[in-house]
Amino acid sequence: MMNNAVTLYARARPGFTERASSALALLQQAAHRHPGRIVLSTSLGVEDMVLTDLIARHQVPIALATLDTGLLHPETLALVLRLEARYGLSVERWIPYKSQVIEFVSHHGDLAMRQSVDLRKACCGMRKLEPLARLLAGRTAWVTGLRRDQSGARADVPLTSRDDLGREKISPLAEWSLADVWHYVQLHAVPYNPLHDQFYPSIGCAPCTRAVAMGEDIRAGRWWWENESAKECGLHSSPHATGAAAPAGLRSAAIGAIASAQAHIGAADVKGAPASGRSPIEGDQKMGLPASQPREVPA
Repeated sequence: MMNNAVTLYARARPGFTERASSALALLQQAAHRHPGRIVLSTSLGVEDMVLTDLIARHQVPIALATLDTGLLHPETLALVLRLEARYGLSVERWIPYKSQVIEFVSHHGDLAMRQSVDLRKACCGMRKLEPLARLLAGRTAWVTGLRRDQSGARADVPLTSRDDLGREKISPLAEWSLADVWHYVQLHAVPYNPLHDQFYPSIGCAPCTRAVAMGEDIRAGRWWWENESAKECGLHSSPHATGAAAPAGLRSAAIGAIASAQAHIGAADVKGAPASGRSPIEGDQKMGLPASQPREVPA
């Protein structure tokens, strides 16, 4: 019988109960400080599923939202429905603007992200950063599943911080290990993306994610064709420190998306409108568009 991610990674480490209690307390305190204005921006990765379980299990009043980039794995999209059915909670879907995606793909192709680092970051800006700006508009705090041992670039992740707009960013699992995360999943039968069982520790858009081999860095499966030491899309890093300026050939739609995200999120932290409808359209699928339309920004 093949080992799954739980049997491979779950370990009861000393201090786990205290770390779990601290994470819950941090969520509860943040919800109290930001009533109706706090959101878990979930990637639907295992860390965010643990946070979702904590929020649902203890009825912490924190909204759930995710970025549907149009290029997510089918397993990731299916997990949204499983999550909603399991916990009885609604997940906001925030998606890129259809016109920007069509223009970008028309000029640069379906796999533009593999042509250059600049085009990859432009794609991330359009599909992630700009929708995140709309997700966070009107909110004063957001929760993430960042952990310090996920990568060298995240080694100093604080439990709480503030972006340039004064919005509080809370990372309750910052001090958790991978073993802690999967131990929690094991204890509470938390639903998770089956791609984790196929050695996908970090799951993003399908063209930009692969399984990792034994001994590889946990982020090695993201943008593996690049040589950068810090592989980030911009959701959790300064947009001014992500590389050279975009070349003149980039289309205005992608540039505008990045500029919009920087203006709304602030230089320190960048991580779309929720969608309605689930029936994919043939043309949209070919362009890497979500099968839904943007909703208004929350008041």
